[in-house]
Amino acid sequence: MIELGVSMQRVLVLGSTGSIGVNTLDVIARHPDRFVVHALTAASRVDALVAQCMQFQPAVAAVADAARLDELASKLKAAGLRTQPQAGAQALTALAAAPEVDTVMAAIVGAAGLAPCMAAARAGKRLLLANKEALVVGGELFLQAVAQGGAKLLPIDSEHSAVFQSLPDDPATWSTRVAKIILTASGGPFRDWAPHALDAVTPAQACAHPNWVMGRKISVDSATMMNKALELIEARYLFGLPPDQLDVVIHPQSVVHSMVQYHDSSVVAQLGTPDMRVPIAYGLSWPERMASGAQALDFSSLSALTFEALDSHGHEQRFPGMRLAWDALRAPFGSCAVLNAANEVAVQAFLDERIRFTDIHRINVATLDALDFSRPHNLEDLLALDREARCLAEQQVQHGLARA
Repeated sequence: MIELGVSMQRVLVLGSTGSIGVNTLDVIARHPDRFVVHALTAASRVDALVAQCMQFQPAVAAVADAARLDELASKLKAAGLRTQPQAGAQALTALAAAPEVDTVMAAIVGAAGLAPCMAAARAGKRLLLANKEALVVGGELFLQAVAQGGAKLLPIDSEHSAVFQSLPDDPATWSTRVAKIILTASGGPFRDWAPHALDAVTPAQACAHPNWVMGRKISVDSATMMNKALELIEARYLFGLPPDQLDVVIHPQSVVHSMVQYHDSSVVAQLGTPDMRVPIAYGLSWPERMASGAQALDFSSLSALTFEALDSHGHEQRFPGMRLAWDALRAPFGSCAVLNAANEVAVQAFLDERIRFTDIHRINVATLDALDFSRPHNLEDLLALDREARCLAEQQVQHGLARA
């Protein structure tokens, strides 16, 4: 691995046009002496990708949608750029393992990011993981790839970065010194809503997060708290603690990003403004720290920091999906992949106004209950299970529409 201050880190940003990708490039732009962008990728937003290429001049730009290759090539040429255009899922996976890349920011949303994350892990990259699905879906298979490839895995989700910053430096001591990891959740836009009112939630309301600026899918996940359920699963694999040593509390201000409780009952927490540039900068510079561009906390302006239990104030009725995380972790390996796939289908159906907000949980539960599968042993098995779960979830969507 290259040493900071000695040579430049050559960075690949997977999902550069999304919110994490945009924030990553903002941080990188503040440190031109430390980072060079080798490649940028997007799902299909060609114009936004070309605009980023004009600023950062990467060697390669790729879109996951193979049908957009000619459009990307034409617009790169029209902009006078020498950036090489590529397209398709295999191109993204190849870039993640390319020898020209030192650091991979994995910011692709959903299970689509699993294959390039696995490739980066096997190739021993410095892997900044913002794609929680790599661990939710990949689980122990993904961790095996990290270990075999000698990759350095660094969490970018604000909660997991906070935990990482609050843990002892030596991972070998985590199981003996740590009593509990406590993830915080804002509660999203519906924290105080009556549970019966959630049937009428619109996509616009669900995407209006009170604290964070995020993409539509992750905003809906935050509103259902399924995002926190997936983060709890991710924490299980990242930090190696059993499910009964993982907890979640509601913290509406999003100032305390997560906490670690030790066996002596002391608690170490990481605090900061709700700005994703902080964990991104930490991941890019670790074990050092560097300027992120985020504002520092002004403690004199903080009126209160409050915390609520998941089982208080009707939260269990508002956020029934949280319990699925613990259930899936205790179920056979592959159950977390099924939960993630069902949730992606259900959230998209809600955003398309095909189902109600409260139907998301119903579809997740029905898919988990209905799918009988054998243990996946490799990436191909996981992807096949993912496809099967999506088909079943879509059937649940259609069944719900038929009943309506």
